Amino acid sequence: MRPNPSASGAAADRTQAAGPAAVYAERLRQQEALAASTARLDFRLGAAKLALVLAWLLLAWLAVIGHYFSTQWLWLPTVVLIALFLAHDRTVRARTRADRLVTFYQGGVARLEDRWTGTGTAGDEFLDPHHAYSADLDLFGHGGLFELICRAATRMGQQRIAAWMLTPAPPAEILRRQEQVRLLAPNIELRERVAAVAADLNQSLNPARLQAWAVEPTRLCSVLGRIAAAAVGMLTVGLGIYGLASWSFTPFFVCVGFEWLVLMRTRAMYEPALADRGGNGAGLRLFAGVLECIPEPGPGAAGGPKALRQLAQLSDWVEACGSMMGKVLDFTVLYSLQLAFAADGWRRRHGAKIQAWLEAVAEFEALLSLSALAYERPDDPFPEVRAGATPEFCAERLRHPLLARAVSVPNSVQLDSATRILLVSGSNMSGKSTLMRTVGLNAVLAQMGAPVQAERLRMTPLAVGTRLRTADSLQLGRSGFYAEILRLRQIVALAQGPLPLLFLFDELLEGTNSHDRVQGAQGLIRALLEAPTLGLITTHDLALTQVAEGDPRVRNVHFEDQIQDQDVRFDHRLRPGVVTRSNALALMRIIGLEV
Repeated sequence: MRPNPSASGAAADRTQAAGPAAVYAERLRQQEALAASTARLDFRLGAAKLALVLAWLLLAWLAVIGHYFSTQWLWLPTVVLIALFLAHDRTVRARTRADRLVTFYQGGVARLEDRWTGTGTAGDEFLDPHHAYSADLDLFGHGGLFELICRAATRMGQQRIAAWMLTPAPPAEILRRQEQVRLLAPNIELRERVAAVAADLNQSLNPARLQAWAVEPTRLCSVLGRIAAAAVGMLTVGLGIYGLASWSFTPFFVCVGFEWLVLMRTRAMYEPALADRGGNGAGLRLFAGVLECIPEPGPGAAGGPKALRQLAQLSDWVEACGSMMGKVLDFTVLYSLQLAFAADGWRRRHGAKIQAWLEAVAEFEALLSLSALAYERPDDPFPEVRAGATPEFCAERLRHPLLARAVSVPNSVQLDSATRILLVSGSNMSGKSTLMRTVGLNAVLAQMGAPVQAERLRMTPLAVGTRLRTADSLQLGRSGFYAEILRLRQIVALAQGPLPLLFLFDELLEGTNSHDRVQGAQGLIRALLEAPTLGLITTHDLALTQVAEGDPRVRNVHFEDQIQDQDVRFDHRLRPGVVTRSNALALMRIIGLEV
């Protein structure tokens, strides 16, 4: 999918004069006003419809039963009633669209005001506790990165965003995504149009089922068979008309019996073509509408909207197969068999293209989500991700992407050939774990193709592995320490993969005694330094900081705190060297625990 540069450029010209907050506030006001006006019109037209229906029934009674005037005069109120129904339907659709866009812009304002937590899609279903970093870095769940980023209304779009979060892209793909996101970022009208169209698609279309139905082998391939079925249907209708004219229905009932036999013999052939397509006509039309929003969908997705609308019309007819009218048509025109021929014909022409259409929509929604993030955070730069023989992660004034900018504290982190490992010491609540997640989340954003929360970030492609949260398991018979070393083994094994490893270890080997902790940490660090790795290790055990002695590639940094007026205060600034004091005893005294 390639965005239309001219469309995006025109949108950029319209929005450069105002920042995201002003644009969203103005558009929200417009949509709220439109929603209110269409709601009033909806009520009035609904009341008018009810009154006109009652008046029509009265006029019909006067004309048909009372003979007060000719029934020909009923055509005028009938035409007015039809026009009123059509106008009311347009009003309801306009009101629904306005309500959706009110929600759309309310979400945008909430994100700009840093009160977005709980307002979006959490993506809990994508959380894999065995993944190398997804649980530790708060990618999914309430207040996670997925909720911040995801604007996708479709299941395939949400899956694509989750996949991008969980799998680093190669540099060329990252660069391609960055270019597309830059072009799409100012195009608010495009995101608005997709939000209005795709709002109900997630509930009305099952992409996996649609694809499975589309690629199933077709069984009704005979042109002669389709012609014969059409001929039998026309013959039966003709004999029915003849029967009404001559009052002789024997030939008609013979044809009906023959059609019944045909349907019974071909049921196994035509029922799969009429099986669940993963969505009804409305869902397929929504799919076509989203696909139509893609400025340049590429050759694989070209022609998709028209074909999907044809399938939607066919699906509407298939829905009638189970009705009484459908049964009548089955024994007059072979209705189900005719539809099955049409469905199999559609699958032969377009079935192989469904995957390309689904892929196009998935990528389009994922790119739109990243473009919204880029538009709403104009100060966030795109990182420089380039292949290199030596792994590096060099960030200036790096911030936590999930924290409000007013409270997040920037810190610079430099990991390269000179400094491979940072040992981060400090007391509890000083910011060690937050720093780890800040580094990890920005690495994920960078390798998705998204902007990052930093003044500048330069890095090589890295496999991210974290050990920030581990717990014992009574069911599995594992202690907390055993669970930790299993996790460490999983992460260290990533260093043997195709990408260098960026590891983030919080309170390394905290489940054992200080002697074993130091010995184990020294051995682990030596092993990590032998492999292509970079990383951070935090601790509040000062004995562990001695591991950095004698190896310039391991550097000590720390966070400080201040005790003022019976209160502990943190500035969350990263400083060189080892922390020189602890707040544990002071905290115990402050809460009244005498030591």
